[in-house]
Amino acid sequence: MNRGRIPEAVIDAVLGQHDIVEVVGKTVHLVKRGKNLVGLCPFHSEKTPSFTVSPEKQSYHCFGCGAGGNVIRFVMESEGLSFPEAVRRLAEEAGIPFAAGQETFEETEEQKQKRAIIEAHEFAATLYHHLLKNTSEGYGALAYLRSRGFTDKWIDEFKIGYAPDSWDTLARLLGEKNFDLPLMEKGGLLMARTGSDGYYDRFRNRILFPIHDPNGRIIGFSGRVIGDGQPKYLNSPETPVFAKSRTLFNLHRARPAIRKSGRAVLFEGHVDVIKAYGTGTKNAIATMGTALTEQHCAAIRRLAADVVICYDGDEAGRSAAARALVMLEQSGCNVTVAMLPDGMDPDDYIAKHGGDVFRDRILDGAVPSAKFKLLHMRRRYALSTDEGKLRYIQAALKLIAELPFPTEREFYVKELSDEYGFSIEALNEQLYQIRRGMQKNRNPGDNNPAAWNNVMQSETGNKGVPALRPAYHIAERKLLALMLEDRDIALYVQERLAEGFNVEAHAAIAAYLYAYYAEGNEPNPGRFIAGLDDPRLMDVAGSLALEDTAGINSQAIDDFLKEIRKYPKIREIRRKKEEQKQADRSGDLERAQQIGMEIISLERELKSI
Repeated sequence: MNRGRIPEAVIDAVLGQHDIVEVVGKTVHLVKRGKNLVGLCPFHSEKTPSFTVSPEKQSYHCFGCGAGGNVIRFVMESEGLSFPEAVRRLAEEAGIPFAAGQETFEETEEQKQKRAIIEAHEFAATLYHHLLKNTSEGYGALAYLRSRGFTDKWIDEFKIGYAPDSWDTLARLLGEKNFDLPLMEKGGLLMARTGSDGYYDRFRNRILFPIHDPNGRIIGFSGRVIGDGQPKYLNSPETPVFAKSRTLFNLHRARPAIRKSGRAVLFEGHVDVIKAYGTGTKNAIATMGTALTEQHCAAIRRLAADVVICYDGDEAGRSAAARALVMLEQSGCNVTVAMLPDGMDPDDYIAKHGGDVFRDRILDGAVPSAKFKLLHMRRRYALSTDEGKLRYIQAALKLIAELPFPTEREFYVKELSDEYGFSIEALNEQLYQIRRGMQKNRNPGDNNPAAWNNVMQSETGNKGVPALRPAYHIAERKLLALMLEDRDIALYVQERLAEGFNVEAHAAIAAYLYAYYAEGNEPNPGRFIAGLDDPRLMDVAGSLALEDTAGINSQAIDDFLKEIRKYPKIREIRRKKEEQKQADRSGDLERAQQIGMEIISLERELKSI
């Protein structure tokens, strides 16, 4: 890990100024559980929370994938930053000053390019916003926005801008600012001229909506054409900093409201989000000109258990909502669907009725997923005919049969009975037959859908089936956990065991701990983890920091030491016994007798430990 020349004092200040619960809570919806907090791991897909954060230890550990560490490690892993980048960002957020030279480090070429692309986007957004608000060129675009109900407050808050109808306004200014123009093409701001040297602006004569990453940095634009040009909307292309499949519009603003309410409202477009957000729906987000992806669903589920889908009220919007509904449910979300009047989109509805009515009637009136599926399915059948009704009833019962709770099934069967005049008894009989057929067709060897979730990870970092750890392994973990909390225990263990831990990662962490205390440091798991260079060791140390050490006395510590020292002898005795068996099989009785004497000697040594 490249730490550059960042002083230990700066690292200590960063750790002291940032509470891990607050930092992790920006990305993960955390729930109190005892003295710790738990949530869905941001580093692997899961439906049951296995990601644990300790406010006391200022560390985290996932019991599913093994990820662990302190607040710096979390920022590194969640945002793809190097150690110096993570420290610098956390320091800047906390107002911790860097003296000259403290923040210097060798950036990789990729990191340099990403930083330059983001800086160029920030510059471009400021330029475009100025052109919209303060120039005659932007007057028409500004008038259009106001005619669509955009207030000046929204325009400023979302930093909406205007790209003029000229070929190289941005290209010239980026060149004057010494930005690398080929890199700016790679970053999606410029395009190379065909058949000649030079570059021209990607966005021209368009209203521009900046796109931010989860930390609020501008990484792209969505541009709406002025007039009748095509395409109507043009998004930034895939770049080193912008990926549509992972980006959710307005997530950085909506995140506090989503975390507080436990609910996200998902729209199709950024205009709907701006209108909803501006009129009070602060948990509004949208995908960026692409269908919902698994990455989007995972990002949403980490922040909220409940999702309201609010797509356009036409057939295309309902079909898209039906697809999104399935994906969000598969990710573990509880999903409802807001039903807009036919042909209306959220933007139209808010403009006509206002934000309060939109929330009260549309969002709060969102229907459960099963209800929406039935309503959406019904549109495919000719319900004016008896044949169409019967086919719909059969399809609806198949859907109801898949619902997990009897009360849900009873509710929707009663609705079908009331609406179409069939007796509840007849519908239940058919439902029973469908469910019985489903049970027969289900493969008894099918995996439990939840069984994949929390795969434990060994100290070597390899995923596998959870297994009981041997006594020496448990003893080593308990000792190291105590050593993280108590310098005297660490010195006691150092005198009696040194680095004689049997698990390689444990021996390495012990060596680091001895050095940590030798430098005069006080017990601080978060600070200790920050000093580890190996990400694998950071994961293990993160899990050790969450180990329960309550009630462990001095006698237990000595018992742990004995268990650890015994294991090499036990392992050697097992090996010798296997050698003895092989000597017996080969007829080498003299060799077998010699090995037997060695085993007796080892067993005596084992008893003396």
